[in-house]
Amino acid sequence: MTELGASRRDFLVRVGVPASGLLFAPMLWAQRLGATAARAGTMRIGIIGSGRIGGAVGLQWAKAGHEVLFSSRHPEELAELVERAGPRARAGLPADAARFGEVVFIALPYAALPQAGTDYAPLMQGKVVIDCSNPYPRRDGPMAEEALRKGAGVASAEYFPGVRLARAFNAINYQSVEQEAHRAGEKVGIPVAGDDQDALRTAAELVVDAGFDPVIVGPLVRAREFDQGTPVYVTNMTANQLRTALGLR
Repeated sequence: MTELGASRRDFLVRVGVPASGLLFAPMLWAQRLGATAARAGTMRIGIIGSGRIGGAVGLQWAKAGHEVLFSSRHPEELAELVERAGPRARAGLPADAARFGEVVFIALPYAALPQAGTDYAPLMQGKVVIDCSNPYPRRDGPMAEEALRKGAGVASAEYFPGVRLARAFNAINYQSVEQEAHRAGEKVGIPVAGDDQDALRTAAELVVDAGFDPVIVGPLVRAREFDQGTPVYVTNMTANQLRTALGLR
């Protein structure tokens, strides 16, 4: 097993994570989500939206050894980011990222999701898609208000039919990604929600690879519990604190 796979395995076996409202023992949780047996090595990750949060999380994944394609409508502007990420990273257009990634990370302003879904969902059918985009009514208008009423996880899934969507990395800001990744002691917890078991497992693994502790909250309908404006949003709670705050114990 690779060093990367071993680190995921060690974490997922060491830490018990609640799933679908039940608290599984560490080994049972690892078996339930498949732990790292299916993905013990590197992944190809396409990032649609390589701004602050997309860039910060993508850098951590590149440092962990994954192949990362950062994307923008102006990929020439991503040269410095790609250089920082190292030889396994490159830049391209959003459609390139959608095609390239076995996993695709969506980090766009929420108002851009409807058009992104129209343009790129056909290129991502059956793929694991991790969405971290947050609806802000002041910035994104009425569609953001509607998304918050539904819950952003449910709303995002409607824009990307045919993908296996998980919600993660939306409740942390880019500064914390840069400063808190792989910190000693108890790490910052990242809540994760999704309706697909493979998407949950993959998102949890990538949270570990980015230097944080995953907290499986449940299906997408429960992603509203860590939407912007909730008590756990951008608080940098540890995984144990998050579980307590979200009633997962």
